[in-house]
Amino acid sequence: MCPFATLNIFAGRNTVPMKNSRSSRRRPDPATESAIRAYAGKQESLLSPLAATSADAVRRHNRKAEDIRTPYSRDADRIIHTRAYTRYIDKTQVFYLVENDHITHRVIHVQLVSRIARTIGRALRLNEDLIEAIALGHDIGHIPYGHFGETCLSALCEEHGIGKFFHNVQSVRFLDRIEDCDLTMQVLDGILCHNGEADDVRIAPEPCGSWEEFDAKVKANEQGIRTRPPMTLEGCVVKFADTIAYIGRDLQDAREVGLLSADEAIPAECRQVLGGSNAAIINTLIYDLLENSECTEKGFISYSRDVERSLIALRAFSRERIYDNPRLITEREKIRAMYRTLFTTFLADLVGGRRTSRIFTEYIDTPGISPAYRDASTPPMLVRDFIAGMTDRYFARRFSEVTLPRKVEGRFS
Repeated sequence: MCPFATLNIFAGRNTVPMKNSRSSRRRPDPATESAIRAYAGKQESLLSPLAATSADAVRRHNRKAEDIRTPYSRDADRIIHTRAYTRYIDKTQVFYLVENDHITHRVIHVQLVSRIARTIGRALRLNEDLIEAIALGHDIGHIPYGHFGETCLSALCEEHGIGKFFHNVQSVRFLDRIEDCDLTMQVLDGILCHNGEADDVRIAPEPCGSWEEFDAKVKANEQGIRTRPPMTLEGCVVKFADTIAYIGRDLQDAREVGLLSADEAIPAECRQVLGGSNAAIINTLIYDLLENSECTEKGFISYSRDVERSLIALRAFSRERIYDNPRLITEREKIRAMYRTLFTTFLADLVGGRRTSRIFTEYIDTPGISPAYRDASTPPMLVRDFIAGMTDRYFARRFSEVTLPRKVEGRFS
């Protein structure tokens, strides 16, 4: 039974319109809202003493009063409703030039990370709302053609004097600056710190005390300096869950597309410790984390040494047999050329004030872009962010549009 059923919250009798008559939004009456907040508080009282709570949440602007949702649950909703989140649907994971409906795309990976991280967080009595928000937003900054696309765009950014490109920083940029979602620092910090696999052995959170300190952390990441861990245990969990979600799934996808044969086994040392299938690997890694992490007094997330060694060996196997497989990387130079063509074309359109260019009509002049961000960004920055937000399919269409001659159907208009 819904704990608020006696208040008829869904019947409409106890809700009242907001004072702003132009808005169709409604709020529950004070008694209902108080009951909901009390229930949420009771749930949070059951969390680990080191878990993040609603009282810890810090926003940069606080433009809107909080509602019946916890701050982190509200952040998850804000992320899902962004334009950047919508574009997950056509961003590939590893196999970016393979037409196969049964391999992982970013949208599936993000759901897997969320599910795995919440399972771990629930068992450790951490804040699932915060975990979900971080997981949903962590890969928003990924760009066309996976990690190789990131390499291509980073080189162009350096050529144009705006530093390197990193997808974790871009995720924060989309949510905090470009679409200006006013998310909590805890969520943005978890998104910023989600990558960096070399650290995925044992991680303890490190507090971040102000927005100035957080912005400095972003600046360090812009230079490739990722020495600081997440500020919350929840952020640490998502960092681990990211690896758990892809390490076995990539093997499964590699078999699906024929890079690995169906009967080709991972190294024996990995198979003995982790298992041989995606399901077994996920199961092993989750239980190992639960058995070796401490979230009540010391506060850290950790694998055992045996699992750590096996995971390192499995990553090396996947690097050789999947990520650097010659059959997967044969088209890379063409992709590099596509990036250069689009970057230079849109930069010329922007500098030349060609208002009919798609960088204006489908990015800069759209209502989802923050005016403050737009006014503060240089032309190369705007081009970087426009390209970074593209899906693989949109990127390919734009390349065809700017390189292939257009035909006239029938007669000139």
